[in-house]
Amino acid sequence: MALPNLSEADRKAALKKAAEARQKRAELRQQIKAGTMSFADVMKASGDPIVARMKVSTLLESLPGFGKAKAAKIMEELEISESRRVQGLGARQRTMLMERLG
Repeated sequence: MALPNLSEADRKAALKKAAEARQKRAELRQQIKAGTMSFADVMKASGDPIVARMKVSTLLESLPGFGKAKAAKIMEELEISESRRVQGLGARQRTMLMERLG
């Protein structure tokens, strides 16, 4: 699939929008790491585009006491692909994550 030809203004607008989304995800990760937002709160907000597009592995790594190894272990045990995003979780995967971490 060919990329669309964007005007300079459209390209700048898209870059600005992407940068804002990255900033919001970074703020969300910081809130999770600080403990001001729980895993259950994040999962309840999964309809929010910022949360929905976050990788599950990134979300787990943001939890206090979790790192890459622990997040990878949980994802492997629950059979969640490392590239899976929150919006792509199945009902069974959501339930198992909430039982484990919620």
